[in-house]
Amino acid sequence: METVLESDDEEQLGSGETLEEGHEEREGALSKDHVSGPHSDPQEPLLNMDEADVWYPESYMMNSADETRLLAIADNFQRQYSFLYPDRKPLLFCPVNECGVKKFVSTTIRPTSTSFSELFSWEGCASFVADFLSLEPLEPPTNLPRFLFSSTSVLQSQRATCFEFATLLCSLLLGAHYDAYCVSGYAVKEMCLLDQSLQECPLLDTESVMSEQKEQENKYSVKPQKELKSHSVMQEEKKKQDAEVASLQKQKLQEDSRQPPGDALRGLRVHCWVLVLSGSRCIQENFFIDPLTGNSYSTTSNNFLGIESVWNNLNYYVNMQDCRNGCTDMVFDLEDLEMWEPVLYSATTRKQLILGVLKKELKMMSKINDDSDEEDEEPCAVEMPRSWVSYITISKKDLENRWPGQQKVTRYRQAKLERFAAYLRADGVVARLTTYKDLDCTDIAMIKEWYQHRNDFLKEREVNKVDNFTTERFRHGRPFNLLFHRFTSSTSNTVHEMEFSSAHMDNLMRRVESPGEMIELFEGRSDFLNYRHSIFDQHKPLSRLDYLLNNHHIQKVVERFHRNKSKPANEDVAERVFLLSQRRIEVTYHVEEHGFIPSKRNFIKPQEVTYHVKGHGFFPSKTNFIKPQEPTVQAKAKKKKAKKDFTPHMVSRFQVQTAKDFTPHMVSSFQVDPSEKPLGTLTLHWMLGALMEDEEKVVLQIKVSKKEVRDIVACREQEEGDVQLLFSPWTTTGAVRVHKQRQDMERLAAEDQRWLQEKEKDILAPFMIRLDCEIISAENAKQLHRDCLAEFKQRVVDHANLIQERLEKETQELQNKQLWYQKHQLNMTAREEREYQRYCSEKALEIHVTKTRLSMHKEAAPQKYRVLDQKLKRDPRLAPHLLH
Repeated sequence: METVLESDDEEQLGSGETLEEGHEEREGALSKDHVSGPHSDPQEPLLNMDEADVWYPESYMMNSADETRLLAIADNFQRQYSFLYPDRKPLLFCPVNECGVKKFVSTTIRPTSTSFSELFSWEGCASFVADFLSLEPLEPPTNLPRFLFSSTSVLQSQRATCFEFATLLCSLLLGAHYDAYCVSGYAVKEMCLLDQSLQECPLLDTESVMSEQKEQENKYSVKPQKELKSHSVMQEEKKKQDAEVASLQKQKLQEDSRQPPGDALRGLRVHCWVLVLSGSRCIQENFFIDPLTGNSYSTTSNNFLGIESVWNNLNYYVNMQDCRNGCTDMVFDLEDLEMWEPVLYSATTRKQLILGVLKKELKMMSKINDDSDEEDEEPCAVEMPRSWVSYITISKKDLENRWPGQQKVTRYRQAKLERFAAYLRADGVVARLTTYKDLDCTDIAMIKEWYQHRNDFLKEREVNKVDNFTTERFRHGRPFNLLFHRFTSSTSNTVHEMEFSSAHMDNLMRRVESPGEMIELFEGRSDFLNYRHSIFDQHKPLSRLDYLLNNHHIQKVVERFHRNKSKPANEDVAERVFLLSQRRIEVTYHVEEHGFIPSKRNFIKPQEVTYHVKGHGFFPSKTNFIKPQEPTVQAKAKKKKAKKDFTPHMVSRFQVQTAKDFTPHMVSSFQVDPSEKPLGTLTLHWMLGALMEDEEKVVLQIKVSKKEVRDIVACREQEEGDVQLLFSPWTTTGAVRVHKQRQDMERLAAEDQRWLQEKEKDILAPFMIRLDCEIISAENAKQLHRDCLAEFKQRVVDHANLIQERLEKETQELQNKQLWYQKHQLNMTAREEREYQRYCSEKALEIHVTKTRLSMHKEAAPQKYRVLDQKLKRDPRLAPHLLH
């Protein structure tokens, strides 16, 4: 094609016309015709230019000289391309923008960088574009689009073709310093029409991958022993497996029968996507991005069937490679002229820009003389004009409410994904994934929801319709330090599985509670407890009082402990079992460092005995000890000393005195080391007493745990009944709500202030409250008139009396001071004389001011009385009744 360009130019020069003159003639022809080209429809109505003047800048409505020159070059390239390759479809060079003006596709790309961290990576940019825009399929699907709107218009309407999708995404990626290109080519039907109904939901894929990673076994772990099974059982299991395989095959055949027929337009459907080349932003391999879904694909993916051209804001490249095998064997070295044909040969590439910047930095560092600067390369003959598109602005509100209509529904294979903007729904749900058992999506298998900004810190809920259980996950900080809660939906045998954060009071990490048992797992406790298993007697029915008091019939409690290095292994308890129904306690110790068998002890508890302590009538609770021969607490207690002296330490005295009643038959021991001296009877008795005390504490802790489960369930029911959202002022929706709340508060405060001012001015308000009637009669009006004047007269008299009392008090104080002066004037010093004179002058001034106030008050009182009388007679509520 390069030779054709040269021959064409030579013909123009041979006829006496320069290349620039030829371009100028084409520019004049192009400037007169806004819409032209193989895919333009002259009958298609365009925007009125008067409206364009109002809504769009000048660059949208006309071409500059450089743009007109570029259109001429593209038109010349298109003619030569069609002549050399008549079997290939025309290229997308100059589509029409929203103002009806032809624009070169490379100038429609506007590299834009944003300040939002979500758009710093290609994943964030692709996800935003795929979520924010809705697709307008190409019509017909085998032709290139006639129009290509700017990214600013696309962001406003939130509707775009695949080419406008790719243009916006490429602009964001270039602004984020990726080496990105728009690709015009052919793809499969499902990708062109954004049909994901045959694909697995990516959220389900992520969960399955995570579960597979968890289930992978370590190849260096100890292999379990071979399980011995009967042949009959194995045959039954094999029959079941064969039946399951047959059902799966049948289901697969049904799915294959429902597969859509082959696409008659396969390989002809036009699509546009984005190519990201390696070398920038630590990208190691080239890859494609589908802007409709935001997913990345390998350049060898079977979804892409061929490429016609690629372009960015610097140049346009035509693919010269064979696409019979799709994009599998394609080479994306755009500087290879045998593989890719550029429209502008002399245009600056991205690598040249980077090298130019590096050269300038080297020159500045080495401080080269001015003479050496003349060796610079000659400027390029043709450069790509700057973009005609205005700066692309993405607001924070666009990121938050990114879906059209603030919600979007995507259907996958046996799944449906619904996504909502924050604060759109009252329950705070932002995403909902519904999976189905059948391909018709009628029988629901599971519903999974994600939440944000809830006051109960709920972030995820999963309702399993098959196994009939619900799973909830919470963020840190909620009451009871709850992070995970799973419960069955059946009311009879409800199972609660809970996980807690490390901030729990008992260092509890996990709890599984059912009607028959309760398992608790601990971590980081000072007593090294890590496991507790409680078994309850379900045959004994619980009364309502027992249920409220947590008096569950505990049969067995198993506790396990981690190794305590500060104790010998034969003294460090590894497991203890409290058999409450059998009145036995079993203790198992840790295994020695090089041992295999642990030491064990079994204790039989004595019968319960109740002690009665006289003195002040103090009755201790039941103790699990054999009755002593001489209970000293009962025999020698004094009135004031009995209650004070009875402390928990007395249990030890009980043990010492009953040691001779403790028999070795109550303990059975197994010691691994035969050379070790066995424990004495008294020590074993003390050990039994300590274990019985621990048993009471454990029973109390189990009751507390059962109560905590009930409290958590009640709290969750209350929270679900009244869901409240926490509006963050750092979000646009929250800021608007906070601003509105502030305006409402200011409005209410202003109304309250205005109401108070009106009530202060309304002298009849207190009398109307006493009257307690809405309609005022003539008698009530006269009574209000009399009461108001009488109260005013009384208030005036009280004020006058108050001033008179103040005057008399000040006069009396001055007289008392004068009498004191007459008695002590002979012995007074000069300082006391001065203080006396100052005091008398101040008092005289106060008396004069008080007299003046009293006289003014008496003079103004009649006038105020007459003014009030006239005001009452003019009041609209009293005037109709007082005039008659």
